[in-house]
Amino acid sequence: MKEDKIIWIIQQHTNTNHMYDKYLPYEFHLRMAANVCKEFKHLLPNRNDGETSFREDVLLATWGHDLIEDTRVSYNDVKVELGHNATEIIYAVTNEKGRNRKERANAKYYAGIRETPGAVFVKLCDRIANVQYGIMTKSRTVEMYRKENELFEKTLGRYDEYSHLEPMFAELEKILEL
Repeated sequence: MKEDKIIWIIQQHTNTNHMYDKYLPYEFHLRMAANVCKEFKHLLPNRNDGETSFREDVLLATWGHDLIEDTRVSYNDVKVELGHNATEIIYAVTNEKGRNRKERANAKYYAGIRETPGAVFVKLCDRIANVQYGIMTKSRTVEMYRKENELFEKTLGRYDEYSHLEPMFAELEKILEL
């Protein structure tokens, strides 16, 4: 993983004063998600997709998963900096426009995640990191994640095309105490 790309990702969040939980630098969340990625990367195919390996692209996408959604960079900006494969994953996990959580994470959004190689994995890294943080801080968001978990897992394809990610789904259930 090229450190300069990770530094670029972190800088984009810093440039927009993007914080995590109002008082932490957003880098905190990105590091948590990247740590989850590293823990479960053995579940990813170990293939080379051109200049970088698939696992490297997924790790980079995990670091950059909120770029398009939360910073002032476009799809094309991300593609120039991070390459096509990582950018496609980031694009897939970028929420739709919407007035509320349900509108932003609609059927089209989840279909795009399932259809993009690596995106389900990145979405799970993000969710696990968010739940871990919520548990550490005793946040009310944990209860929200508990309530939506069954539909979340089914919509991501836990019981069919993404059953190979079962250890991640199991980890999510374990930390949610389900």
